Amino acid sequence: MQVSALELRPGTLVSHEGRMCTVVWWNILRNDRRAFVQMRIKDLQNGRVQELKEHTDSKWEVLDKEEKDLTHSYRDGMDEVFFTETGDEVRCPVAAAEDALKWPADAYKGFFVSEQLVAVFPPKHSVLTITETSPPIRGAGSGSKEAVLENGMKAKVNMLCDVGDKVRIDTETGEFKERIAR
Repeated sequence: MQVSALELRPGTLVSHEGRMCTVVWWNILRNDRRAFVQMRIKDLQNGRVQELKEHTDSKWEVLDKEEKDLTHSYRDGMDEVFFTETGDEVRCPVAAAEDALKWPADAYKGFFVSEQLVAVFPPKHSVLTITETSPPIRGAGSGSKEAVLENGMKAKVNMLCDVGDKVRIDTETGEFKERIAR
C-alpha cells in the first residue's frame, strides 16, 4: 500500500531502497512556501538509522503487518528469542529488537510480515527503578533533576524522587511521567 510521507508515523513498517525499515521518529517542517517531513528510519536487518527529509507528497510503500504480543525469553547468538501468547517460539535479529529491550517489560509488541517476526516495540510506558540521583528536595516545587535508571538510561525526574523509587517513563520520548508509590 502506498502512502504519502505526511501519513507516516513512528512504528510504521516501510520498504526503503529494497530494505525493510521502521519509522522511529517523524516531524513536519514548514517554511514560507513548502512543508517537508523529517524522519528517521531504522533498517531492521542491520540496525542502521538513517535521517531523511522528504516532500510531504513523496510516496512510501507501507508493508502489511500483523501485530502480536510477545514475551522476551533470551538472546541466542545473533537472534533474540520471544514467545507468543500461544507459546510459539519466534526469533528476530538482535537489531530488530535492541531498542525495545532497553525497556524492561512483561510484554512487547511484535510486528510480523509473512509470518516472520521483523520488529519488536516496547509498551508505551515502562516502570523502572532509579539507581542514581541526588537526594530528594522536599518543598522544591515543580523542578526536575537528572536520574540514572536501572536500564542505564538518564531521565529528568521529579525533585521528590530518590534512589530505589520506581518511576513510569514514556518509552518513545524517555520522559518521566510519574513516581510510583512504594
